[in-house]
Amino acid sequence: MNNVPTPQSRASVLLHVCCAPCAPHPIELLQQQYRVTLFFSNSNIAPRDEYLVRLQHVRRLVSIYHLELIEDEYDHTAWLEHVRGLEDEPERGARCVACFAFSLRRAGEYAAQHGFDAFTTTLTVSPHKATEKIFAVGQRFANFLPLDFKKQDGYARSTARARQHHFYRQEYCGCEFSQKRHRQSA
Repeated sequence: MNNVPTPQSRASVLLHVCCAPCAPHPIELLQQQYRVTLFFSNSNIAPRDEYLVRLQHVRRLVSIYHLELIEDEYDHTAWLEHVRGLEDEPERGARCVACFAFSLRRAGEYAAQHGFDAFTTTLTVSPHKATEKIFAVGQRFANFLPLDFKKQDGYARSTARARQHHFYRQEYCGCEFSQKRHRQSA
């Protein structure tokens, strides 16, 4: 008798996706053990046109990998309220931690409400994000799966796939504060 799990018998994971270029390696790694559904929840992204371009490329990503995509409501006003008082924080500082909490809370709540076995995030694939801070935030929520997607050359693998599929690669993390800092350093 074959004991290989069928796709239906594997645990389900909701993968919070920040953008198409970061997602390929996490998807490929997770698909080895889980049924994967993507969750695009990025109310931090501004302006709205930038959000829509990133969403368009995530939609292309799901068509390539044959996955389901859940699109969370875009609510930049709620995100701004969540990070109020942290606007002048440096990149990788307290504002970023608050931003992680905003998105991971939404992902965690969706995962719990819809019966997913676990949830995780593509944020850990980026060398610009502190994995330990993401894990600390994620552990606040039930069924968070702490996976460091930087391992096994994850960033390089995702970047190569992004080039292969011509995914839009943004110049800044997402919010207007990171965009402003990017412009100042350019």
